[in-house]
Amino acid sequence: MKKYFYNICSLIGVLMVSLIPMGCQKNYFDTQPDNIVSVDEIFANRGQTERWLAGLYAMVPDIWNADNFIYVFTNTTDELDVSNWNNPAINSGALNPSTTPSKFHNYYEKIRLASIFLERIDDNEEIKALVNGAQLIQQYKGEARFLRAFYYWMLMKEVGPVVILPLNSGTPEDDYQIPRSSWDECVSFVLSEIAAAKEDLPLNNYAVGSTTEIDETQTGRINKIIATAVESQILLFSASPLYNGNSEMADFRNLDGKQLISQTYDANKWKLAADKAKEAITLAEANGKGIYRVNDADPFRAAFLSCRNLFWDGWKTEGIWLRTANDISGYEIRVAPRATQGTAYNGLAVVQQLVDDFRMADGKSISESNNYQEDQYTNTATPYYVAGTNVMYTNREPRFYVDVTFNGSVNPAVPKSGENNARVEFFYTGNSGKSGAPRDWPKTGYVARKNLHPTYSVSPSVNVTRPTMVIRLGELYLNYAEALNESDPGNPDVLKYLNAIRTRGGISALPEGLNQDELRKEIRLERRLELCFEGHRYFDVRRWKIPNKQGSNQGGAFYGMDIDAGTSLSDPAFHTRVIAFTRAPWQRRYYFLPYGQDEMDRNKQLVQFPGY
Repeated sequence: MKKYFYNICSLIGVLMVSLIPMGCQKNYFDTQPDNIVSVDEIFANRGQTERWLAGLYAMVPDIWNADNFIYVFTNTTDELDVSNWNNPAINSGALNPSTTPSKFHNYYEKIRLASIFLERIDDNEEIKALVNGAQLIQQYKGEARFLRAFYYWMLMKEVGPVVILPLNSGTPEDDYQIPRSSWDECVSFVLSEIAAAKEDLPLNNYAVGSTTEIDETQTGRINKIIATAVESQILLFSASPLYNGNSEMADFRNLDGKQLISQTYDANKWKLAADKAKEAITLAEANGKGIYRVNDADPFRAAFLSCRNLFWDGWKTEGIWLRTANDISGYEIRVAPRATQGTAYNGLAVVQQLVDDFRMADGKSISESNNYQEDQYTNTATPYYVAGTNVMYTNREPRFYVDVTFNGSVNPAVPKSGENNARVEFFYTGNSGKSGAPRDWPKTGYVARKNLHPTYSVSPSVNVTRPTMVIRLGELYLNYAEALNESDPGNPDVLKYLNAIRTRGGISALPEGLNQDELRKEIRLERRLELCFEGHRYFDVRRWKIPNKQGSNQGGAFYGMDIDAGTSLSDPAFHTRVIAFTRAPWQRRYYFLPYGQDEMDRNKQLVQFPGY
C-alpha cells in the first residue's frame, strides 16, 4: 500500500498540469495546463485552489462518452451492442481482476485529493480576505466533501462493498491494509458524509448576493438539490434485492468471516428510499424544476417532441445535475446513420429485445396488439418513417421513434444529397447497410437515436452544444414510484408519478386497481424505456437480481434483423429475426466488477468478490 500511496502522490504533480478551470469559466469540466507544482503554493493562491477543487469534478460520469462509459456499461447490457468496434471482457467471458474496467484507481485518487483539499483549504488567506471569503470556503468544503462521498458511491456501484480509507490524507507510513466495509456500513458512511456536506452547500447555484438568480456559469456545481437526488439513488439501491437480505451472497465475506451483504431483509429500507425520493422531488420542484413537455395540437407529436427535445431544450426544466463538458459529439457520430451528411459511423446497435419492449401507440405490448405484424409493409409515409416500411415499426409509441433508428426511418440527422438518403436503409445493400463499410453498421439492424440532434452533420460539422443530464427529474419520479410501491403498495402517489412519465411519453395513464406485482412490472418497464441508453440498465438488472431472467438476460444469444440480406426497403429477407451476436452466459460473479489484481496484491486484507 505504500507503493499505492506514492502513486497517488505522484498524481498530484500530474494533476497540476491538468486541472479544471473554475470561477466564471463556462466549461467547468474542461482542463487547462498549469505550471505550479507545489501544494503549499497551490493552497496559498485562490485561483490554483479553485482549480484543485474543480479538478475533483473530472470523474463525474459522462454517460455519452464511448470509451469511459458506453463501452464499459451500456455495451454490456440488453440495450446496445458495439462489438464491431469494442467487445468488453464481460461479454466474452474473459472478465477477471487483470482485465477489470473498474475505475477504482481513479476514484481513490479523487478521494485522496478531496481529503487534501479539505485539510488545506483553510490555509488560503487570499480567499479568506474576500468579502464573502468565509462563505466561499464553507461552500468549497461542502463540494469537496460531497465529491469524496460520491466517488465512494460510484465505486460501490461497480465493485459492491468497498475499502473505506481514513478521512485524513495520510502518509506513506500509515497502515493501508484495510478490509472491505460491509455494504450497509458503506451506505451509512456515504450518506453521513453527504449529510455533513449539505450543511455547507448552497440550496442552488445562485449568483453572488442573490437567493433567486441562477448563475449559469456555475452549472454542474454541487448544491443541496443535487446532493439530495444522489441520496435518493443510494437509498434505492440499498433497498433493492441485491443488497437487502440476499442469501445468494452469503459467501461474500471478509477474511475474518464478516458478512459483506446483509442476509436479513429490511422492509424499512424501501420506506427510507421512498421518503428521500419524495424529498428530492419536492426540493427540485420548489426550485423551478419540472417534467419537460412540449405543446402541440397533435398529442402524438407533442409526446415525441417532449421526449426528443428534452436533451437539448428541456435540460433547464428537468435537469437536476448537469455536466457541461461531455462527448455528445462523439456519441452523435457513432449513432448517426451513414446516410448522414459527411458519413457518420452508424454502429451503436440496439438489441431486438429493447425494440420489442417499446409499446404500440395504444399502450399495448406487441404481443397484445392486433396491429403488430412482421410480414406486411405500409403504403403510408409519416414524419417518422417512409412508405414501404415494415409494419412492425408502424403505430409504435412516440418514444420508439425518439430512441431507435430502424430500416425505413426518416433520417434523424441532416441527410446526404440524393432522395434515398432522406430515409435510413439497413438492409444489406442499403445506404447504411453492411455492404457499404467494413465495420460501420449495426449488427442488429437498429441504431440508437436518443440525443441525436436533427441538425447534426459530420461535414460540414454541426454540433449543438448542450450539457449531459447526470440526474434528471424523470429519474427521481421513477425512483419514488418504485420505492413507494415496495414500501406502501396502494399509495396513490405510485400511479401519480409513474403516470406522469407515461403520459409525457404519449402512453395513457394506468388505471387504479393494479396490485403490487403488476405495478412493479410496469415500473421496471418504464425505467427500461424512459431511461434507455442513459446509464441505468446495467445497474438496474443487477440490483433487481434479474440479469439471467427471460426478457432481461444479460448473456447468451441476442437477436436482430438479418443484416446479411436484402436489396430493397421492403425486402422480407432482411426483416427476419436472426441471432445477431452471442455473449458469454451470465455468471453470478458479474454482479460486481472485480478490484484490480494490483490492488489485491497491495492490500492483503482485501477479499475479491467470489468467482474471480
